[in-house]
Amino acid sequence: MFAANSFLFVPGSRPDRFAKAHGSGAGLTVIDLEDAVPAEEKAAARANALAQVASGEPGWAIRMNGMATAAGIADLAALIEAARLPPFLFVPMVESATEIEIIASALGERCPELIPLIETPKGLRHTVAIASVPKVGGVMFGGGDFSGELGVALAWEPLLAARQALVLACAEARVPAIDVPWIHLDDEVGLADECAKAKALGFGAKAAIHPTQVATIEAAFTPTAAELAEAEAALAAYAEAGGKAIRYKGKMLEAPLVKRYQAVLSRKGN
Repeated sequence: MFAANSFLFVPGSRPDRFAKAHGSGAGLTVIDLEDAVPAEEKAAARANALAQVASGEPGWAIRMNGMATAAGIADLAALIEAARLPPFLFVPMVESATEIEIIASALGERCPELIPLIETPKGLRHTVAIASVPKVGGVMFGGGDFSGELGVALAWEPLLAARQALVLACAEARVPAIDVPWIHLDDEVGLADECAKAKALGFGAKAAIHPTQVATIEAAFTPTAAELAEAEAALAAYAEAGGKAIRYKGKMLEAPLVKRYQAVLSRKGN
């Protein structure tokens, strides 16, 4: 299951940028075959991506084109024939579980963990079913296209309801929710603020579109030493009490809080 705090997109048509992107410190580097690549460069980008994955270097993923496009069908055909597949495959514009099931079936036992992007109201309505497909390792909120569908700005307030719905659906399916990239490249304060809001809402990671954003995202989503120490101490006290609700540092420590502390520790070292 997807466990990174951050991932960075890099255009598949720009292999000269691969090394810099991979050295950014992101949990995962995603070679993009979709939005960042013009139609006439799709084939070259696909070849670049598969060659990079074939090198065996860890930490790479691919975002294919949507299954409702000719480029997406070509991507899937190339992945079927590829000698090596990435550990994660991002799938854009997903609106039904069937799209994910087709990919999983076509790739068979070699199928990577699939990360569908929810980018339309229709996709959001079916997120629980999409996220519940066995090969799904996480779900990403595609806020750019979603804001276009709504005719609103790619900003926090207009998309808050959609973010909340996606987080709830992911919680029901028990997979991580991944937030949309911050598009204002020179606004680090704004990025940090949105990371904090996304984390508080229940997102477990956030995408980046520039290497300079990675450190801020990692700082926001990685538990601090104090948070880890608090979780470890609370869980130790709960275990010592035999798994019963106890008064701990002025609060009632019981199962719901224990789950939260366990979640904090699960992100240690991500």
